[in-house]
Amino acid sequence: MIAKNKSNSSNRWLLEHFQDKYVKEAKKNKIRSRSWFKLEEIDKNNKLFKPGMNVIDLGSAPGGWSQYAINKVGHKGSVVACDVLPMKKIVGVKFFQGDCRHKNILKLILNYLSHNTFNIIMSDMAPNITGCWSVDMPRVIEICKIALKMSTYLLSTHGVFLVKSFHGEGLNEFFKEIKMLFSKIKICKPKTSRSRSREIFILATR
Repeated sequence: MIAKNKSNSSNRWLLEHFQDKYVKEAKKNKIRSRSWFKLEEIDKNNKLFKPGMNVIDLGSAPGGWSQYAINKVGHKGSVVACDVLPMKKIVGVKFFQGDCRHKNILKLILNYLSHNTFNIIMSDMAPNITGCWSVDMPRVIEICKIALKMSTYLLSTHGVFLVKSFHGEGLNEFFKEIKMLFSKIKICKPKTSRSRSREIFILATR
């Protein structure tokens, strides 16, 4: 019975996914993922990107955010991306495959970036969601804190930090940590996020 219910749930998700207008639009316009539209909406509302900026994209695969960012910053800018999953090459994007929670991967990235400062650090990272939020939220917050730590090392004086999180236990405490480091903070819930999703995006500026 459990397996059957799980199968039915997966089938419903797949049906909804392929009927999603943003999934269809992404496929039509050769966009890597529907997450592209979330970043586009946040950018349009907050004017994040300018030509020539340097950007870090954490949790980048399959490349929707990197694709959007490199189009906005142009050839005079740069995008550095990282994910545990492989990502097909995007011109202008330097990609590291690995888990940035692991010290060796984090060290590799930091060494590569050691002489650069970045205008935007953005993270679309998330653990595999089980639906049991007492298990999921500590993993979510752990990943968010990794992104926040990288921002303390690499973000420029007036830089922007954008991180995906979820409503749940631990979010308020994490939000307080960000408030200690940034002067302006807001929570974004793009219309392109599925309405039932707990996901939010925290946008912070130094």
